[in-house]
Amino acid sequence: MSHDSHAGAHAAHAEHHHPTGNQYAVIALILTVITVVEVWAYYIPALVASPMFNPALIVMSAAKFAIVVLFYMHLKFDSRLFRVIFTGSLIVAMCTIVALLFLFHKLSL
Repeated sequence: MSHDSHAGAHAAHAEHHHPTGNQYAVIALILTVITVVEVWAYYIPALVASPMFNPALIVMSAAKFAIVVLFYMHLKFDSRLFRVIFTGSLIVAMCTIVALLFLFHKLSL
């Protein structure tokens, strides 16, 4: 198999797994809905005063982050090595932030 035909087969295989334009539109709609819910929640004083307000915003933001990384940055379709490197680095960063919050008494359980 020549290099060109191998590259073409690989490109066709890679394109098959990527989302279509319609799927991107649905993903954008999901991200928009989550953002609207986040903004809407901020304008309800009872929700803002609730102890679940910040965790709910964090969960919604994390969901948007995951969707963007998986689909728009194509991490879902990349090599497993790239996913492991990205996820490992993200976990280290999150643990560092949580440790700093504890260290400076901004987070208490």
